[in-house]
This record gives sequence, structure tokens and C-alpha cells, in this order.
Amino acid sequence: MIKLHTLLIFCLSLLLSGCHEAPAFKSTDITGADWGKDFALTDHQGKARRLGDFKGKVVLLFFGYTQCPDVCPTTLASMRDVLQQLGESAGDVQVVFVTLDPLRDTPPVLAEYVRAFHPGFIGLYGDEARTAATARDFKVFYVKHPGTLPGSYSIDHSTGSYAFDRQGRLRLLIRHGEAIDNVAADLRRLLAGR
Repeated sequence: MIKLHTLLIFCLSLLLSGCHEAPAFKSTDITGADWGKDFALTDHQGKARRLGDFKGKVVLLFFGYTQCPDVCPTTLASMRDVLQQLGESAGDVQVVFVTLDPLRDTPPVLAEYVRAFHPGFIGLYGDEARTAATARDFKVFYVKHPGTLPGSYSIDHSTGSYAFDRQGRLRLLIRHGEAIDNVAADLRRLLAGR
């Protein structure tokens, strides 16, 4: 009878311990991924940037291009809305947009584009080789498709965003179109050190 009583108490304690666990992230948790550790690019003001420059902040990183007709503007608008929802905590989040189109996305073009969404957003670029290497490091797919006019083209690319914690560790893959409430909840967890 004592063994049964002890077994019941043990099982009950296991069940109750599960009740106090923090809820899982809404986005895909990729903590421990052995890629996406750093970049060496230039911001829209001409300053060399690395991921370590943002240590102490949660970083949202997205790859796209300024002439993107749909995914890029909706993603950056969503990021702006997430920051609004975070209120005062938004100052501890840095949104970074990496162009996949360095030929057309010059620093002035990038500056105008990211600032149209939020004055604190940063646009990054590199030459074509650096862009390709960075995309590879972050498992970002992209390919150019010729347009109907001579010299015109569009770029198909991955649509997810990455979230890094305050220590600069890659933590989340955020799906395109994820609900703003869910992203804000995930960022609050990262801001709290979870």
C-alpha cells in the first residue's frame, strides 16, 4: 500500500510540475541551430555592421528587397505593428532588413525604404558575393527571374524572419503572416530572457 501511495504522489507531482512550465513560443523555436551566427554587412548610412553590434537587444532579421511587391512590405509593416504593441519595450528590439538586391538597393534607396516603415529600422547591404554568402549562412533561398522589360527582374526568396535573443543567439524562425499578437508574445519572452 505504501508503494502505491508513493507512486501516486510521484505521478501527481509530475503532472503538477508540467502546469508551471512556461508556454512554448508561437513561432518555430530553432534555439541551438548551428548556423545564422553572424553577418558582416554595411548599413544604409555606410557603417559596417555585425550581429554583435546589437548585443543587449532582441534582433528581428529579415531578408528581402525594396522592389518586392508583397512579402517584404507586409513583413516590415507587421514588424512596425509588433513594436507598437510592445510599447516601451520596443526600444530593446532592433529590426534589421538585409537586401538580396544590392544592385538596385543602394544606401539611399535602403534608407528611404526602411524609414518608410519605422525610423529605427536598419537596412543592410553587401556586394553580390557578400550577399550570397550571408544568405547561405542564414539558409535563405533567393533566385532572380527576368522581367518583361529588358534589364528588369524580380527575386523569389524565403519569407521567414529570424529572432535573436539579447545575447545574439538565433532563437526563432517567424513565419510570414504570423499574427502580430503571437510575434509580440514571443519577443516579450525573449526580452525577459527566456
